[in-house]
Amino acid sequence: MLRRIRDAMSMGTAVPGTAGAPGQRSAPLVLTVLPYAVMALVAVVDGVAGASVGLLPLVSLGPAFAGLVGSWERTVVVGVLAVAVVCALGVVDGLFAERRGFAAIGAVVGVTVAAVIAAVTRQRREAELANVRSIAEVAQRVLLRPVPPSAGPLDAAVSYTSAVAEARIGGDLYELATTPAGVRVIIGDVQGKGLDAVETAAVVLGAFREAAYDEKTLEGVGERVQRAADRTISGEKFVTALLLEITPAGAATVLNYGHPPPMLMRAGGQVEFPEPRSYALPLGVGVQAGEQAEPFSLVLRPGDQVLLYTDGVTEARDTAGVFYPLGQRAALLGDGDPQEALEALRTDLIHHVRGPLHDDAAMLLLRYREPATVADDSDPADRAGPAAEEAGDAPRGAEGATGDAAA
Repeated sequence: MLRRIRDAMSMGTAVPGTAGAPGQRSAPLVLTVLPYAVMALVAVVDGVAGASVGLLPLVSLGPAFAGLVGSWERTVVVGVLAVAVVCALGVVDGLFAERRGFAAIGAVVGVTVAAVIAAVTRQRREAELANVRSIAEVAQRVLLRPVPPSAGPLDAAVSYTSAVAEARIGGDLYELATTPAGVRVIIGDVQGKGLDAVETAAVVLGAFREAAYDEKTLEGVGERVQRAADRTISGEKFVTALLLEITPAGAATVLNYGHPPPMLMRAGGQVEFPEPRSYALPLGVGVQAGEQAEPFSLVLRPGDQVLLYTDGVTEARDTAGVFYPLGQRAALLGDGDPQEALEALRTDLIHHVRGPLHDDAAMLLLRYREPATVADDSDPADRAGPAAEEAGDAPRGAEGATGDAAA
């Protein structure tokens, strides 16, 4: 799939079976009106100043500006209109008695032809760009699938901001899987950018998605992902990653492969950044057998939140070079809707940088809620036994008291 995407992006063709190119964006109103405004202005000035000024060739600016936006057909229409304006003004000014009138018509026709050629070329490039964007959206849906708002005992939300303008995917990755062992999550950051980073992310995500359901322990999942990365990644590339498993009872296990530590915000507002005793090397470095990440445990209580993120968040700087203070902004996560809370944090991050990010920034918010109570399958009569006995004892006691009184 990624090879087909790469070929399609290099050739500007669509991947079979994918969505077509989206519609072209509407042109700004100023550029749409500009050709007509320029021709009208030249006509007015020529009528006021007279033929001696020689402004008639400037009517060719109309089709020249028309070639900037819209279709080539519209450029032809504007060119024909410009020729009509030149002819009308030439007749009024008496320019066809000499060569000036015909020279003005020739200038308008020449500029119109050039504008039409430019418009055709621009439309082809726009179609190719729209096609590439549609392919990128398909790749995003394949690699970074939407995170469900609820998974087991967790409410989840995700935010992804690419450092590349107009891009939807990059070197960051995340995934959430609800398995019999609990909810298993991965977040990672691929060293590098471009299609090579996307391919590396696909390898890591593919290994995690398969191992998350097959392996009994999180350590087994980590070993599978690590072996897949070591087999595939070459050169100086690597992937920092963090794997997390949360059981319905709130027991959490963490594996850290050189990734920024998770931010744990307790229900009372305390913020922690739990770290392992020693960090494992990133994925793809080719560590020797047995050198695996050391797991460490956390205990979650209802209302606790875990934020997984990439270094594009903590290493984002403002104009003074100050890093984003994630721990100080934890209160933005609040107690409301997780997606809205995460969006508030993302907005604050963008405001801190006051410009485009220099690195991709992915955030995955997990909020642990009160686990569902286990249904009691015992017999209703057994559950009501003590109460029934107490209720039954009262009449017998009253009857005994009556009997005693009669005696």
